[in-house]
Amino acid sequence: MNYLGIDWGEKRIGLAYADEVGIAVPLSAAVAASKKARLQHIEQMIKERRIDEIVCGYPLNMNGSVGFKAKEVDVFIEEITKRFCLPIHRIDERLSSHSVEQGLKGQKKKPDRKSGEIDSRAAALILQDFIEEKALNQPMPLPDEGGMY
Repeated sequence: MNYLGIDWGEKRIGLAYADEVGIAVPLSAAVAASKKARLQHIEQMIKERRIDEIVCGYPLNMNGSVGFKAKEVDVFIEEITKRFCLPIHRIDERLSSHSVEQGLKGQKKKPDRKSGEIDSRAAALILQDFIEEKALNQPMPLPDEGGMY
């Protein structure tokens, strides 16, 4: 199974990739000036990485309610669902970009918002959360007759 993680933004869309190994890695962000070009960049990543499912960060308010930004993401998800015909999972992304920025500051690395690096690292955090949650919900395999898994 190949996954594309998305951290949506009006100007930049962070992207990340994970496969059956289960480690999310940032990809180049969709940072083109036009929405059409950003969607084409996403389409290119879907084709190149043979994506099966999309995991999109969902910006809930701190109290867990759906606010204005989450409604904007709903519109984006509706658009990419129609365009790419892939299953899409919404994952709570509260503070994901903030966590990335804090991590970069701890490394004494200046965050560059325009490059989309922060957005793609946030997409990787979102995707990794999804993968770990999915792994926790998987039933443990039963041993075979020889006691081996």
